Amino acid sequence: MESQLIIDNQSVAAKSGETFNRIHPDSGEVITSAAAGGVEDAVAAADSAHTAFQSWRNTAPSERRRLLLKTADILESKTPQFIEVMAAEVGAAALWAGFNVHLAANLFREAASMVTQIQGETIPTDKPGALSMTVRQPVGVILSIVPWNGPVVLAARAIAYPIACGNTVVFRASEASPKTHLLVADALVEAGFPPGVLNVVTNAPKDAPEVIDALIAHKAVRRINFTGSTRVGRIIAQKAATHLKRCLLELGGKSPQVVLDDADIDEAVKAAVFGSFLYQGQICMSTERLVVDEAVADEFVAKFAARAQELVMGDPRVNPACVIGPMVASDSGPRLNALIDDALAKGATLACGGKAVGAVMPATIVDHVKADMKIYDEETFGPVTTVVRVKGVEQALQVANDSAYGLSSAVFGRDVTRALGVAMRMEYGSVHINGSTVQNEAQAPYGGTKNSGYGKFDGRAVIDEFTELKWITVEPSVQTYPV
Repeated sequence: MESQLIIDNQSVAAKSGETFNRIHPDSGEVITSAAAGGVEDAVAAADSAHTAFQSWRNTAPSERRRLLLKTADILESKTPQFIEVMAAEVGAAALWAGFNVHLAANLFREAASMVTQIQGETIPTDKPGALSMTVRQPVGVILSIVPWNGPVVLAARAIAYPIACGNTVVFRASEASPKTHLLVADALVEAGFPPGVLNVVTNAPKDAPEVIDALIAHKAVRRINFTGSTRVGRIIAQKAATHLKRCLLELGGKSPQVVLDDADIDEAVKAAVFGSFLYQGQICMSTERLVVDEAVADEFVAKFAARAQELVMGDPRVNPACVIGPMVASDSGPRLNALIDDALAKGATLACGGKAVGAVMPATIVDHVKADMKIYDEETFGPVTTVVRVKGVEQALQVANDSAYGLSSAVFGRDVTRALGVAMRMEYGSVHINGSTVQNEAQAPYGGTKNSGYGKFDGRAVIDEFTELKWITVEPSVQTYPV
């Protein structure tokens, strides 16, 4: 497969003519040959977006809505292509790829519904005869950077919301999923968005720092939204701060699912399997910690392990029905194996699964995890989860909140009033009572706390992220001033 840059709605090679390859993490074959954009390409993309902003900002909301809705339909029509490309580029099963496209289409439709909800308000004033009000206006060019793990839906939210608010976007695609991200951009071009409203840049991994630095520093870029690791998010935030540019950061996670002593164990197990092993656990809100009351822990772990062992492993290109495919990188296995070795050496046990071989790893559950083990709070981002046994609600809360992260979480209990009380005390951006940690709806605000970042995607919260609030007064033409 081949992937180019998109500038002014044209598919173009990098100015240097260079390319880079996306290599399959298990087979070692070349999956995608992508344009290796450099600083010159990045500047051209930002310049194009700045030019397009001058007219796009004044586009009628009904026209924005029409284009966003058309994009949603086109995305859905490309579902078979997304399934094929995501299986090859990022090892995604058909379930995860289809889920991505479905969520992305819904997101574009939600963004379309918001174009007439970008509103100000009137403000009481002490000045006789004056009108005081606020308006929300687009900010300019938005730099959007997203990863490979939810490539369609994460790209959709990084593109649709800024555009719905009247901004233009420079989208820096992931080196691991360039063709998948290009398919998303193709849908907007096909829908008829004007040239420059969306420009796409890809770069070789070695060139990422200088390309992103150039984009952050570009005077037309006014906001940065980044989804990715906490380590890189800190770097992005620091660089943006030197230019006094606001960021929206959705970073790492170590999402807990609390299982109280009155939980419906079978339902808790179903949610744990889905949350822990969907897309090999490579989702920012994957269930990486099961915090289980010791009164029900043996039953829960036995049923959880039995169900996890039934999950089909394989290459989704060969077997679309497989659930556990290869991880995104060959070095993921050694990293996870080191975490497991550390845990086992300190007293943990394997309930099921085992070591990875390169990028291939079975669904693995590490039981009896304690706070002194590295896996207790290090993000695994693979098909391995942990069980921490606790006694009572207070200890469950203490363990659930004992994390540097604060993205998503869940709590299971038949006494919903008690479960709600637990949810209110959990330090996470979202808490799902009797539901999985892996959830997303375009109309609900999504974002984390602590080391999981700041700012909110989805719902009306994004209006604040991608607009400026301006105070305007209309006053009598003749006034008296004390000086």
